Amino acid sequence: MTLVLGLSLLFLSVHVRAQLNQSNVIVLGSPLSPIINPTSWSSPSGRFAFGFYPQGNGFAVGIRLLGHHENTSVVVWTAIRDHPPVSANATLELTTAGRLILRTEQVEMKLIANVSKPADSASMLDSGNFVLYAADGDIIWQTFDFPTDTLLYGQNLTADNNLISSLTSSDHSSGRFLLVMQAQGNLVAYPTMNPTTNPFSIDAYWSTGTNGYLYNQLSLASLDGRCSLYLQGYSEIHPIANCSDPTVNETIIHRATLDADGIFRLYSHHFQINTATVSVSNDWSILKDQCGVKGFCGFNSYCASNTGGNGRCYCYPGFVWLNQSCGCAENYTGDICMANDPKQVEIHVMQNMWLDDFAYFKSKMDKEDCGLSCQEDCNCWAAVYEGDKCRKFTLPLRYGRRELSSSSIAFIKIIKRISEPNNLPYNDDGLIKTLAVVLGITAVFSFILVITASFIYWDQRQSYRKILSANEDWGLTEELIPRSFDYGELETATNGFREELGRGNYGAVYKGSLQFQGDNNRSIAVKRLEKVSEEGEREFRAEISTIGRTHHRNLVKLLGFCVDSSKKLLVYEFVSNGSLADYLLEHHSWDERLRIAHDIARGILYLHEECEVRIIHSNIKPQNILIDDSATAKISDFGFAKLVPPIQVVSETRSYLAPECYSNSSLVSEKADIFSFGVVLLEIICNRSITVTEGQKPFSNWVHKDLANGGLDKLVEGECVDSKCAERMVNIGLWCTHDDPDLRPSMKRVILMLEGTLDVPVPPLPALGKS
Repeated sequence: MTLVLGLSLLFLSVHVRAQLNQSNVIVLGSPLSPIINPTSWSSPSGRFAFGFYPQGNGFAVGIRLLGHHENTSVVVWTAIRDHPPVSANATLELTTAGRLILRTEQVEMKLIANVSKPADSASMLDSGNFVLYAADGDIIWQTFDFPTDTLLYGQNLTADNNLISSLTSSDHSSGRFLLVMQAQGNLVAYPTMNPTTNPFSIDAYWSTGTNGYLYNQLSLASLDGRCSLYLQGYSEIHPIANCSDPTVNETIIHRATLDADGIFRLYSHHFQINTATVSVSNDWSILKDQCGVKGFCGFNSYCASNTGGNGRCYCYPGFVWLNQSCGCAENYTGDICMANDPKQVEIHVMQNMWLDDFAYFKSKMDKEDCGLSCQEDCNCWAAVYEGDKCRKFTLPLRYGRRELSSSSIAFIKIIKRISEPNNLPYNDDGLIKTLAVVLGITAVFSFILVITASFIYWDQRQSYRKILSANEDWGLTEELIPRSFDYGELETATNGFREELGRGNYGAVYKGSLQFQGDNNRSIAVKRLEKVSEEGEREFRAEISTIGRTHHRNLVKLLGFCVDSSKKLLVYEFVSNGSLADYLLEHHSWDERLRIAHDIARGILYLHEECEVRIIHSNIKPQNILIDDSATAKISDFGFAKLVPPIQVVSETRSYLAPECYSNSSLVSEKADIFSFGVVLLEIICNRSITVTEGQKPFSNWVHKDLANGGLDKLVEGECVDSKCAERMVNIGLWCTHDDPDLRPSMKRVILMLEGTLDVPVPPLPALGKS
């Protein structure tokens, strides 16, 4: 078998060189344009094209498998896939210096291929592989080594790479699902929101079950004389699926794609030789039902499928829809802990429901006791009963599924004050009786109401005006609006703003206590905004609207607000253990530090990619990361970058600010947050707080220098520290703090690297550190 594999690799190398001789060679200096021919470089057969293709309101760069018209083209590889679409003025060029670059209309240059030496030529091969050649004909870079969501015939997926689904069928940026070829020999599919290297993780929704075998890559190639998808090791092969065989007068191109819905499928494109007809067949897929994909529906929602296996997402009772990525949000903004008063909550029973997630409580009990146990448990928002077992879950509710064949029952907790039924009975007799009662009451009291209404309005007109002005033109549904407070109410709650918790870019924060709708007093943090710019005042309501739509365990929750003339205040949940800046001064275990870094990364990923309106924080630093009583990190002060003048932000966050923010604030993007996170990550890993004054080099340069000199032990001190893990974490921080924003990874890739799913190469020495 080893000899056969060796001969196959040799044949593939010869085949590539043969295609070079037959292809249209792309010489140095060759440009492409999105709208002026040539827009792409084609393979000799014309079946594949590398270049621009339409995406959204602009264009992206990638490889397409062409059909007989534009609608039948399939994108099989995308360059810098998470970069926004470029305009018609962009150019793609294989420069005379031997570099493949993309230039945007802002003259921004992005490197498509990172090569060790200059290229001499390039080719788009009939295999679908785009390659760069050195002067001696050796391949120095090829797209087959960097798959996005697709494997083509002759391409392998190794443990060094993963397949990440596209966001949608038309948006080929990184999506919500991941296919991993693990070092343990297992091929596993996960949602990207919680990837893990554990093949038995509860988040995995499919695997080959080959853990412990010596398989090191997934291949789409010939096996026993026919096209097959299989796992390959040093001496063993594990077949997964076979491709369609060609019929007379047709050729076939095969591809295996992790589609946007999270299902990995094997396709065959049938090209009729004598006609322009192209047909596509689905030869195999890991699942037939979209609801089998964990994460297909977002948080607090469940999936139900039709007979064709197409899934639809629904909110649980008491939740409101955001979108498919984010899912649903709880339809309640008060104190969610009602354990001391179970009469304030009720349980909604749902048949044929299953939650395939981690349950914090499992026990044998009766069905009635299961629902009652959830009702009386402050942390429980759902319980599932099957057989004689009860499992309880807290928020967010994940991986919910409704199956008619399932005998399990779900108990969903609902707050009564927002769930009282207000629909008329559905039977005719009840409808007539209800209408009669309503009309009778209306006739008797209408005159009284008309008279008293004027007096009520007169006495409460000021309150009504404040409420209306606070809720008017917000564009929010009533269920998601943070509570509106009077200034006097907050002044009383904070005892005259007496106990200051801290002071930051946007103003001082004070501790207070409030009673929420009859519940016990609850500690709150009130931020009194200061030095708000004129533009910020005009956009204050829109910013509150954005923040009110965020729901994540690693974000500080906004409970309410106050607008009283020039006074603007925000009411947040009180986070008991202070900020990360204080936390770093204490000695904490390695595992605790890693967990906090993961928490921060997940919160930033939610802001950048998962919530309904993407948010750039622009002020990530330890003072804006709070630690609750369970040592969970929560990000604060997000969504208000527009309210404070840039000069103030620069002066108070200098150590954490990306270099591009100094030169041009218009260049600020998500990559600026990545830089700030990188600095915070280095602080966490090194367990020390930075102090950078004028004239000193950035903290990351100092870390880079010590790491290069073999000083990892000095950088990362403490017991039970995994040296390999520590080195990986430091390298991640250095990549995040790279001077060039284009070389910083996206937060999604950062999380994959933190989890160990993606390898972390040694970062280059920063320009500032070379002197």
